[in-house]
Amino acid sequence: ASVREIELLNAGSRGPDHCKAKYGLTRLSDMSKTEFKDIHLSDEKLPAEAINRRRDRSNRRARHTDGDCNNEPHNNVYVIIRKKRAAALPLQVDWRTKGVIGPIQDQGLCGACWAFSTVGTIEAMSAIKTGKLDKLSVQEAIDCAGLGNSGCAGGDICLLLDWLTMTDTAIPTEAEYPLRLTDGVCKAKKNTTGVKVKTFTCDDFVGSEDKILTSLANHGPVTVAVNALTWQHYLGGVIQFHCSGSALELNHAVELVGYDLTGDVPFYIAKNSWGKDFGNAGYLNLAIGSNICGLANEVASVDVK
Repeated sequence: ASVREIELLNAGSRGPDHCKAKYGLTRLSDMSKTEFKDIHLSDEKLPAEAINRRRDRSNRRARHTDGDCNNEPHNNVYVIIRKKRAAALPLQVDWRTKGVIGPIQDQGLCGACWAFSTVGTIEAMSAIKTGKLDKLSVQEAIDCAGLGNSGCAGGDICLLLDWLTMTDTAIPTEAEYPLRLTDGVCKAKKNTTGVKVKTFTCDDFVGSEDKILTSLANHGPVTVAVNALTWQHYLGGVIQFHCSGSALELNHAVELVGYDLTGDVPFYIAKNSWGKDFGNAGYLNLAIGSNICGLANEVASVDVK
């Protein structure tokens, strides 16, 4: 089944060979689709009221959920780039080159992409502010975050930021609160040293992805919820097709660390949490301008204290 799916994905990857997505056998390919979903895509979850908000949003703009690059004109990649040029933003942004992005991690069997991606963005924003990159604890979020977050059983990027802000919780270093990749008893200490979230935004930028570019260029990395169902066999290149943009099908979360507008297919640079042997050494490229994989439905940016 995996080989047939890979053939179909590659057959549908149109565009220049040097930039279109490439699919093949990976360490995830020996899983059935059900196993892959249960193990790797069950972690971006929401309480009922938030699911209803997504459903309302999805119904209002069902025309944007096909994941195709040929969506309506206001959501077209060329419109996005024209807006970018009008705002005089750089053609390339890559926060990895600034030394503020931590190493690729592997969430294993723990469904905590919501914690890995969000803590990664907080980590980067702290490094941008202080000039020092400290590896922050993901395990604290897994063990302690409330408001509907459920550790390795799933959570949501915006609910985590809401909890961190409401409780004024400081995120310690990973050395102080080590990663275990299992649910544990919360060991968070009040008034401890660490990084605190000052403010955050959580926005729907479907149809206005120029705002994501502006945030990446002028502020820093962002966290996004995505539908990663077709990533099981991803080897490299730019994902442009076969990836639903529906707000109701978001099942994973990643950190966007930059973008590139110089090639035939402009793309975001996304940091995943499936280990260094996934995609481009743990990263993947997602096309700009068509809400590919639903990345524009839920975009979170952070400021730290």
